Amino acid sequence: MDKKEHYRHQLPHFQQSGQAYFVTWCLKDAIPPKALERYTIQIANLLTEIDLAKKAKADDKFIAQLKLDYHLARKKYIKAFGDLLHLQEHSIVNLAKEANLAVVKEALTYWEGKRLENYAFCIMSNHVHWVFRLYEKDENDKPVYLQDIMQSVKRTSANKINKLENRTGALWQKESFDTTIRDDKHLYNAINYTINNPVAAGLVKNWWEWKGTWCIEGMGAAVGCSGL
Repeated sequence: MDKKEHYRHQLPHFQQSGQAYFVTWCLKDAIPPKALERYTIQIANLLTEIDLAKKAKADDKFIAQLKLDYHLARKKYIKAFGDLLHLQEHSIVNLAKEANLAVVKEALTYWEGKRLENYAFCIMSNHVHWVFRLYEKDENDKPVYLQDIMQSVKRTSANKINKLENRTGALWQKESFDTTIRDDKHLYNAINYTINNPVAAGLVKNWWEWKGTWCIEGMGAAVGCSGL
């Protein structure tokens, strides 16, 4: 597939060089098949309606309402997605196991300083949250796309974990859920949500106690990041 600033699988994705993102993805069996289908269909349909309305030069109020419906649908999807992840306790592998944790951390930090800057990540037993900023150009002066980074992280980590677990086949769900970071407040909220995920799940009292959590220094005392 040609790399574009907008692409789709089941969900719409937006990618642009130099952009910051909050991305979540999970193990293949972490979410029951078709559990979120009605949300993904609604989101995709609304996005198509927005595109068509813009091309038809529809009334601004009509387009604004479609955009509002779209954002509400995404919020419902995010909540349902998170609820399902925390309900599913037993998966094909445990990402929080020390050896698997090391593999995912290595994949998340591999392109650091070359194609991206990491802000925070949290590796849970069946899913990963990641906040980072893409560089506009890579070490070869070529544009950096979210699509390529995610493929790299998923592919390399899956191959290594499959060897460790003596298994074959897909490890990750094909789909990832990514959100474009809009501003500093949005960045703060994304980091705060990421590092406190184990706290919200009742696994630890403080975010730094979870071995799968990391946060860059200097992101603000309010978040509590000290860097690990």
